[in-house]
Amino acid sequence: MGINFDKALGIHEQALTLQSRRTALLANNLANADTPGYKAQDIDFRQALQQASKGQSNFALTRTDARHLNGQSRYLSSEAQYRVPLQPDTGDGNTVDPAIEQAAFAQAAVQYQTSLQFLGGKFRSLMTAIRGE
Repeated sequence: MGINFDKALGIHEQALTLQSRRTALLANNLANADTPGYKAQDIDFRQALQQASKGQSNFALTRTDARHLNGQSRYLSSEAQYRVPLQPDTGDGNTVDPAIEQAAFAQAAVQYQTSLQFLGGKFRSLMTAIRGE
C-alpha cells in the first residue's frame, strides 16, 4: 500500500509553493522601489490557495496536438496582480511603497516558515508511522 502524499501533506504543499511565489514577487517589488515606471505586484494568496486546493487553475497552455500534456498546474493558478497604490504617483510612475512591501514581505516570510514547520511535522508523523513507533 503506497502513501498518498496529497492526502498526507494536505494543503501545506500548495501553500508553500504559493508563498514562495508571493515572496519572490514582494522581493522583486522591493528591488525595484527606485525603478521608474515599475508597478508593484502581488497575488491574492487566499484566493490562489482556494483554487489550488480545489485543483482549479487559471493557468493553462494551449494544446496543439492531442498527444500533448494539458499544461495545467495547480501551483501556477495565481495570477500576479498590480497593487493599488495608497499614495499618489511620485511622478516617475513607480507604485512601490517600500514600507508596505517590507511589511508584506515580513508577513509572507513568517507564513512561509510556518508552512515549513507544518510540513516538517507531517513528515515526522509519516516517518513515525513507517517505522511503526
